[in-house]
Amino acid sequence: MDYVSALLPPVVMAAFFIGLVVTIVKSQGGPNKAKEDALVDATLARAEAARQADGPSAS
Repeated sequence: MDYVSALLPPVVMAAFFIGLVVTIVKSQGGPNKAKEDALVDATLARAEAARQADGPSAS
């Protein structure tokens, strides 16, 4: 019976990890992907514009 109590925590952790990975994979894409991509693109463009507005860097 000791082997059951020794194996139970890793099995439970593995099951939760597999569930987490499945949830992450399923949440990729979908109807909100275009909106999320547009938000990231707008943020990157805003950061690039702010960097260019500061003038040339001294690198």
